[in-house]
Amino acid sequence: MTAVLKHELRNYFHSLTAYVFGAFLLAFVGLGATLYNLQAAVSNFEFVLSFGSLVFVVIVPILTMRVIAEERKQRTDQLLYALPISTTQVLLGKYLALLIVYLIPLAVISLYPLVFSRFGDVYLPTSYGSIFAFFALGAALIALGIFISSLTDNQGFAAGIGIAVILLNYYSTSLSAYVSSTAAGSLIALFVLVIILGLVIRYLTKNENLAYGFYFLGGGAVLILYFADREILAGLLPSLMKTLSLFARFNVFVNGVFDLTAIVYFVTFAAFFLFLSVQSLEKRRYN
Repeated sequence: MTAVLKHELRNYFHSLTAYVFGAFLLAFVGLGATLYNLQAAVSNFEFVLSFGSLVFVVIVPILTMRVIAEERKQRTDQLLYALPISTTQVLLGKYLALLIVYLIPLAVISLYPLVFSRFGDVYLPTSYGSIFAFFALGAALIALGIFISSLTDNQGFAAGIGIAVILLNYYSTSLSAYVSSTAAGSLIALFVLVIILGLVIRYLTKNENLAYGFYFLGGGAVLILYFADREILAGLLPSLMKTLSLFARFNVFVNGVFDLTAIVYFVTFAAFFLFLSVQSLEKRRYN
């Protein structure tokens, strides 16, 4: 795993990837600091991070689009399977390399509250709690980006899908006010979710019977729930959109609350998509 980590870091810093990522992140946070802390004279640095979180829509796909997609395109992914380590260790090495690339500009950003505290009343616990949550948010989104990259050998396609998915997650709380809160609307949404999950299972396992079994069980459970008690489904879709939003959970920290459940959610989200990425690589190994 260490060899993979060193190899990935060497690739990132011998190309423009790490520098473009760091430049975008520092520029966006710097713009937020200028608007909030300097021009508006607001002492809350956490507001800057809330403003800066939008940059993840662009920089995470830029950072992760090639991590596996390029390996598949160049056919060098076959060399990964020949290494004397497991697929999980290979993926963890790649993931840790991405986290290190992410931590470097974040280390610079972590100095901002200390600098501003010399010229104003900055509440450091909230600022650094928000920085920690900002790191956890980015780590979760990077895991999502790795999974998307594992599904294709086209970097542009991986980046485009990544931007769309992260943008949808960013605005999901706002969009929840415009979606149907009726039981029928939730029923349709759950059916769509079952279909999407079934397609993912079919892609990862190449087992049509397993996918059809999931369709049957998932769709049947949704129908039983709908006819047994429609009130349970009423308002479920907007509630689900709010619950699954990574950015909504991050904003809790911005409001001055250190939410451990949000940290657990970020870690679980990252672990889940890393697991799916491992399964995607394993599927290609045996095909």
